[in-house]
Amino acid sequence: MNAPTAEAPEGATNSRVVEAGDELASRPIDTEVAIIGTGFSGLGMGIALVKDGRHDFVILEKADDVGGTWRDNSYPGCACDVQSHMYSFSFEQNPSWSRMFSPQPEIWEYLRRVTDKYQLRRYVRFGVEVTGARWDPESGRWILRTRGTSGEPVEYRAQFLVAGVGALHIPNIPALPGIERFAGTAFHSAQWNHDYDLTGKKVAVVGTGASAIQFVPEIAGQVEKLTLFQRSAPWVLPKLDRELPGWAKTLFRVFPPARRAYRAGVYWINESLALGFNGHPALLRAVERIGRRHLARQVSDPVLRRKLMPRYTLGCKRVLMSNNYYSALAGPKAEVVTAGLTEVREHSVVDSDGVEHQVDAIIYGTGFHVTDSFDYLDIKGRDGRDLAAHWRDHGIQTHLGITVSGFPNLFFLLGPNTGLGHNSVVFMIEAQVRYALAAMKLARRHRAEAIEVRESAQARFNDEIQRRLAKGVWSTGGCTNWYLDAKGVNRTIWPGQTWRYWLATRTVEPSNFELISATGGTGGQPGAPEMATEGAA
Repeated sequence: MNAPTAEAPEGATNSRVVEAGDELASRPIDTEVAIIGTGFSGLGMGIALVKDGRHDFVILEKADDVGGTWRDNSYPGCACDVQSHMYSFSFEQNPSWSRMFSPQPEIWEYLRRVTDKYQLRRYVRFGVEVTGARWDPESGRWILRTRGTSGEPVEYRAQFLVAGVGALHIPNIPALPGIERFAGTAFHSAQWNHDYDLTGKKVAVVGTGASAIQFVPEIAGQVEKLTLFQRSAPWVLPKLDRELPGWAKTLFRVFPPARRAYRAGVYWINESLALGFNGHPALLRAVERIGRRHLARQVSDPVLRRKLMPRYTLGCKRVLMSNNYYSALAGPKAEVVTAGLTEVREHSVVDSDGVEHQVDAIIYGTGFHVTDSFDYLDIKGRDGRDLAAHWRDHGIQTHLGITVSGFPNLFFLLGPNTGLGHNSVVFMIEAQVRYALAAMKLARRHRAEAIEVRESAQARFNDEIQRRLAKGVWSTGGCTNWYLDAKGVNRTIWPGQTWRYWLATRTVEPSNFELISATGGTGGQPGAPEMATEGAA
């Protein structure tokens, strides 16, 4: 899509407001804020800056349109597992969702519509991939290396850097022995090959993650044979999804208080699950009974039912929802294999029991690199500290999942330990956007070039969050999950209710930060008494 032709905001320069089709300049581009990514996080940050009257920013996007994960994931059946009215910006609620749980095209369209409403395309540089960033203490700026569609590297220099890339963007593709000699087609669910016709094909699906739960029922009736390789059975609950009636959409459109009340009800229902996840697993037994009944109703074969019965506490892994996953696997064309996949041959795969399965295509439903996604970052902070290496050696540690000691003016959105298993991450993103904006304002108010969280504040936060996580179902539920890093430490989940996170991020506590001058000197703690309750908005 082309960028809007609206005039630039007053005071903006050509380096700040650009048309989507403009060729990148070879000279360095200076801006106050550089945002990476155009998913909910990046767009939310951009909207917050526009609302605050700040137009000196760019959003760098490696693709040719906005949308993040909802642009990239287009596999059959792709939909959200959080209710539609909760999975949207609180300030930009959509009264016209078609279903209780929105499909991918509808969410992507929502993000594009929001982008156009706030005229964000003028700030986006499409086709620009950030390959690295380093902090320059002399200028108090982040120096960003990028790679554009033309192949010419362009340097961006920004006072503040906001990483809105999230964790679900690097597909986790297992290294299957012999895959290089496979004569068929293989692809990940996040890179769905829409040109490949699955009709009448023998298909191997590797993994039982959230995407597999959705696309398996869509393709089960289309293929000749579907062989699902399952490492561990997930908890699958019935999905209370239905088309929203016309009267409800009309009511939500003409009477916004009804829409807000409905959203609030959904929020608090979802929040109730957090109690069970965080140290009260007995509260989850009623939900587990629902899952067992759901399995029993759709799968009559006792052998298959045993294969599909989870052997860990609900919530230890991501809880999934589907009304037709079990019935698809109970069909005559499907087979569930619990033996591992050990070898790929030219026209087949071999499991760990030595059984050979003839296949034409392999589809990976194996999720994404999450805790190890930071290994792909090339970010160097104060004194040349390498973020990925530092986190590998010392563990992933942040303050509130947003700021990192040693990395001034860097803000993560949906960063470590802010993921959820029970509610909408968009709620978390909005809290983080407000917090990042407040931190920028704090630095500006004190005429500082940079703001950096103190290591002591970061350590307190991580000690407390790990203490709480140790009691959670993710640590005690008897499973291995993608929430844990290589050392078995949970670096992904927020342990508790989201309203507690909202409270924690509602204000920026000045004593937790140091202000840094342009030459790299430390200004110390802000001394103005009124800053003790610095607001987050």
